[in-house]
Amino acid sequence: MAKIIYIKDVKRKPDTVLTVGSFDGVHAGHKVLINTVIVKARLRGARSVIVTFDPHPREIINPGAAGIKLLSTLEERSELLADLGIDEMIVIPFDRDFSLLTSEEFVRDIIWEKIGLSEFVIGYDHQFGRNREGTIETVQQLGRELGFDTHVVSKQEVGDKTVSSTVIRKAIQEDGDMKFAAKLLERMYILNGTVVHGDKRGKKIGYPTANVHLENPKKITPRRGVYAVWVRIDGKYYGGMMNIGVRPTFEGSTETLEVHIFGFNKDIYGVEIQIQFVDRIRDERSFSGIGELKAQLKNDEQAVQKVLKKSEPDIAKQRN
Repeated sequence: MAKIIYIKDVKRKPDTVLTVGSFDGVHAGHKVLINTVIVKARLRGARSVIVTFDPHPREIINPGAAGIKLLSTLEERSELLADLGIDEMIVIPFDRDFSLLTSEEFVRDIIWEKIGLSEFVIGYDHQFGRNREGTIETVQQLGRELGFDTHVVSKQEVGDKTVSSTVIRKAIQEDGDMKFAAKLLERMYILNGTVVHGDKRGKKIGYPTANVHLENPKKITPRRGVYAVWVRIDGKYYGGMMNIGVRPTFEGSTETLEVHIFGFNKDIYGVEIQIQFVDRIRDERSFSGIGELKAQLKNDEQAVQKVLKKSEPDIAKQRN
């Protein structure tokens, strides 16, 4: 993981190139900013830094959005940033008092005075500070005054879509379109969780499943249905068939996440696993009985195996 440092523990270093944002998902648009930070830091012999917030600012600024779902947890962001080569992820606890800082106070008192800065990388439409009054011009003006450079990164698009966390959330949560989400993320969408005990119905019908309890309840779960997935267990990757839903055939009412892992029969209760979503196979539906369900699961397995043959898991990079 990239080193996570909370703002209270930061040591000021003037030789710092950074950018600021929530970076939920660390998607394709974010990566342009992040890679720019890394390249410019290397040219200067400076540290590369991402300044981010926890919780998500929308939870504080707009209480009605308190239930906002995330594309990535703080720990997942850290891991993704480390893969890209960022040195440090500085986390600012986002609360009501912090939200009242003006953009100038934020740059002058937090970024400049506490963190240190030689170059600020900023997105073309980034706004920040109280009432979002801070703009590129704010940063450029303060840069001239305080003595740091500003670099502006242009809009990023995939097809006719501007890359944004909002667009990706819709693709996953409402559409279950994991292939489109993967294009915008430049990786497969992931869920991390712990295997817990279920009712063991899957084993009785020939398709034993691992029931997954999410590490963070704020994570987005894809639209209900059946998915082709890769499953990471103790650093190894296995193909799998995942169902997200309430199991209407058994008159269920609570949404569960269950994955049948191909060629795997070890006891992994209590083990943390990662699910990587490749593609959606079908909607969740109710069946007339066990026989019809088993026949459908066999068809699902064939469809999933066909998808996985054309896919490879996103292998985590080895870290020191």
